[in-house]
Amino acid sequence: MAALAPRTRWYAAALAVALALLCAATARANTDEIQVYDASIAAPGVFNLTLHGNYTPSGLKQPEFPGGLVSDGSYNGVAEWAYGVTDWFEAGLYLPLYSITTKGGGQLNGFKLRALFVAPDAARRSFFYGINFEFSYNARHWDPQRFTSEIRPIVGWHLGKVDLVFNPILDNSYEGISRLDFAPATRLAYHLSERWAVAAEEYDDFGPLRRFYSANQQSHQLFAVIDYAGAPVEVETGVGFGLTPATDHLTLKLILSRDLN
Repeated sequence: MAALAPRTRWYAAALAVALALLCAATARANTDEIQVYDASIAAPGVFNLTLHGNYTPSGLKQPEFPGGLVSDGSYNGVAEWAYGVTDWFEAGLYLPLYSITTKGGGQLNGFKLRALFVAPDAARRSFFYGINFEFSYNARHWDPQRFTSEIRPIVGWHLGKVDLVFNPILDNSYEGISRLDFAPATRLAYHLSERWAVAAEEYDDFGPLRRFYSANQQSHQLFAVIDYAGAPVEVETGVGFGLTPATDHLTLKLILSRDLN
């Protein structure tokens, strides 16, 4: 049998994972990673470490599910370890995933595995695309389901100094396709220079595909973001404002990233 071309292998691998996942949204849970994926990955053979942290000085006073964490006054963080396998595939591990809350103190929340498939050299393409899969093992206080996953398609455009990126995310708790939860993320960025950019990002949760939540139960949060893409550490920081009663009122995020070799 003839060997598959690299692009054909990319499609085949992504399709296989997607089909495996779509035998199955999840009750809304907490968030460790506030980021829009733009199809950039570590170079083949390179390890990358990204530290995610978000603090909610003004958030919801009640947990999103019985026994869950209260977001008001909480800090959520995770270390994301990534390895560039090929120019179209990056593998990742999120560990440790932790929270510090005003009532519960420090708590471990589980871990995640990640498989990210992208069009090679996305940063040099006018139109780029990819798909990311995450598989999570959750502590009971973090998510009502022990095992969940995320399907994150990536589409975007580099239009001169402007980037437009859309992640139509589906959260999955293996309860059927109609229960997949639609939680998209969108980013509009303007590059001030090669290293500096400003952006507006929106993170939404409309609810399960079979029936979206009512407008006041949906989660919509708008972030103002500043990016620095220089050495020795890349930085992304932002302030998020809730747009509905079901959304945390104010969230601060910080992402630090660097290659390790």
